[in-house]
Amino acid sequence: MKTSARNHFSGEVTEIKSGAVNDEITLRVDGTTIVAVVTQESTKTLGLAVGAKASALIKASSVIVMLDSDPSKISTRNVLSGTVADVKTGAVNTEVTISAGSLQIAAIITNDSATRLGLAKGSPASAVFKASSVIIAVD
Repeated sequence: MKTSARNHFSGEVTEIKSGAVNDEITLRVDGTTIVAVVTQESTKTLGLAVGAKASALIKASSVIVMLDSDPSKISTRNVLSGTVADVKTGAVNTEVTISAGSLQIAAIITNDSATRLGLAKGSPASAVFKASSVIIAVD
Protein backbone atom coordinates (compact mmCIF):
# COMPACT_ATOMS: atom_id res chain seq x y z
CA MET A 1 0.00 0.00 0.00
CA LYS A 2 1.39 3.39 -0.98
CA THR A 3 0.07 6.54 0.67
CA SER A 4 1.15 10.13 1.15
CA ALA A 5 1.06 9.72 4.94
CA ARG A 6 4.62 9.81 6.33
CA ASN A 7 3.71 7.58 9.27
CA HIS A 8 2.49 4.07 8.49
CA PHE A 9 2.46 1.49 11.30
CA SER A 10 1.24 -2.09 10.89
CA GLY A 11 -0.16 -3.91 13.88
CA GLU A 12 -3.00 -5.89 15.37
CA VAL A 13 -6.36 -4.74 16.69
CA THR A 14 -6.39 -5.44 20.44
CA GLU A 15 -9.61 -3.69 21.45
CA ILE A 16 -12.73 -2.14 19.95
CA LYS A 17 -15.01 0.09 22.01
CA SER A 18 -18.28 0.71 20.20
CA GLY A 19 -20.11 3.98 20.60
CA ALA A 20 -23.36 5.35 19.22
CA VAL A 21 -21.66 6.69 16.06
CA ASN A 22 -17.92 6.07 16.36
CA ASP A 23 -15.75 3.21 17.49
CA GLU A 24 -12.45 3.46 19.31
CA ILE A 25 -9.92 1.09 17.78
CA THR A 26 -6.76 0.14 19.68
CA LEU A 27 -3.84 -1.21 17.69
CA ARG A 28 -0.74 -2.87 19.13
CA VAL A 29 2.29 -1.93 17.04
CA ASP A 30 5.68 -3.31 18.12
CA GLY A 31 4.79 -3.03 21.81
CA THR A 32 3.24 0.42 21.42
CA THR A 33 -0.48 1.23 21.57
CA ILE A 34 -2.06 3.52 18.98
CA VAL A 35 -5.69 4.56 19.39
CA ALA A 36 -7.91 5.62 16.49
CA VAL A 37 -11.51 6.78 16.28
CA VAL A 38 -13.47 5.70 13.21
CA THR A 39 -17.12 5.48 12.33
CA GLN A 40 -18.99 2.26 13.07
CA GLU A 41 -19.53 1.98 9.32
CA SER A 42 -15.76 2.01 8.78
CA THR A 43 -15.29 -0.67 11.43
CA LYS A 44 -17.76 -2.89 9.56
CA THR A 45 -16.50 -2.07 6.06
CA LEU A 46 -12.88 -2.76 7.02
CA GLY A 47 -13.83 -5.96 8.84
CA LEU A 48 -12.11 -4.81 12.02
CA ALA A 49 -12.19 -7.25 14.91
CA VAL A 50 -9.90 -8.09 17.80
CA GLY A 51 -6.96 -10.00 16.37
CA ALA A 52 -7.28 -8.50 12.88
CA LYS A 53 -4.24 -7.03 11.16
CA ALA A 54 -4.51 -3.32 10.38
CA SER A 55 -2.36 -0.28 9.79
CA ALA A 56 -2.41 3.17 11.36
CA LEU A 57 -1.67 6.09 9.04
CA ILE A 58 -0.87 9.51 10.48
CA LYS A 59 0.05 12.53 8.40
CA ALA A 60 3.21 14.20 9.67
CA SER A 61 1.37 17.53 9.73
CA SER A 62 -1.05 16.05 12.31
CA VAL A 63 1.73 15.21 14.76
CA ILE A 64 2.52 17.71 17.51
CA VAL A 65 5.98 17.71 19.09
CA MET A 66 6.13 18.22 22.85
CA LEU A 67 8.83 18.40 25.47
CA ASP A 68 8.25 17.29 29.06
CA SER A 69 4.90 15.73 28.17
CA ASP A 70 2.91 13.95 30.82
CA PRO A 71 0.25 11.80 29.10
CA SER A 72 -2.05 12.18 32.11
CA LYS A 73 -2.18 15.96 31.57
CA ILE A 74 -3.18 16.09 27.93
CA SER A 75 -6.44 15.12 26.23
CA THR A 76 -4.68 13.52 23.27
CA ARG A 77 -4.92 9.71 23.32
CA ASN A 78 -1.61 9.09 21.56
CA VAL A 79 1.63 10.21 23.21
CA LEU A 80 4.75 8.45 21.93
CA SER A 81 7.72 9.50 24.05
CA GLY A 82 11.31 9.04 22.98
CA THR A 83 14.20 11.02 21.54
CA VAL A 84 14.73 13.16 18.47
CA ALA A 85 16.32 10.96 15.80
CA ASP A 86 16.60 13.60 13.07
CA VAL A 87 15.86 17.24 12.34
CA LYS A 88 15.63 18.52 8.75
CA THR A 89 15.12 22.26 8.39
CA GLY A 90 13.46 23.56 5.25
CA ALA A 91 12.60 27.07 4.06
CA VAL A 92 9.40 27.27 6.15
CA ASN A 93 8.95 24.00 8.04
CA THR A 94 11.11 21.49 9.85
CA GLU A 95 10.69 17.74 9.70
CA VAL A 96 11.35 16.14 13.07
CA THR A 97 11.69 12.38 13.44
CA ILE A 98 11.14 11.00 16.92
CA SER A 99 12.31 7.54 17.87
CA ALA A 100 9.82 6.05 20.34
CA GLY A 101 10.79 2.48 21.12
CA SER A 102 10.97 0.67 17.80
CA LEU A 103 8.80 3.27 16.03
CA GLN A 104 10.04 6.25 14.07
CA ILE A 105 7.39 8.96 13.75
CA ALA A 106 7.72 12.06 11.58
CA ALA A 107 6.26 15.46 12.43
CA ILE A 108 6.18 18.61 10.35
CA ILE A 109 6.41 21.77 12.47
CA THR A 110 7.33 25.37 11.77
CA ASN A 111 10.96 26.39 11.84
CA ASP A 112 10.11 28.86 14.62
CA SER A 113 8.69 26.02 16.73
CA ALA A 114 11.74 23.83 16.15
CA THR A 115 14.03 26.68 17.23
CA ARG A 116 11.88 27.62 20.25
CA LEU A 117 11.82 24.00 21.42
CA GLY A 118 15.56 23.65 20.91
CA LEU A 119 15.11 20.36 19.09
CA ALA A 120 18.35 18.52 18.43
CA LYS A 121 19.29 14.93 17.68
CA GLY A 122 19.23 12.90 20.89
CA SER A 123 17.08 15.32 22.88
CA PRO A 124 13.96 13.94 24.61
CA ALA A 125 10.65 14.66 22.88
CA SER A 126 7.19 13.20 22.37
CA ALA A 127 5.06 12.81 19.27
CA VAL A 128 1.45 13.63 20.12
CA PHE A 129 -1.60 13.10 17.92
CA LYS A 130 -5.35 12.78 18.36
CA ALA A 131 -7.13 9.48 17.83
CA SER A 132 -9.28 11.23 15.22
CA SER A 133 -6.10 11.98 13.20
CA VAL A 134 -5.36 8.28 12.76
CA ILE A 135 -6.58 6.62 9.56
CA ILE A 136 -7.04 2.86 9.80
CA ALA A 137 -6.26 0.75 6.73
CA VAL A 138 -6.42 -2.97 5.95
CA ASP A 139 -5.02 -4.98 3.04
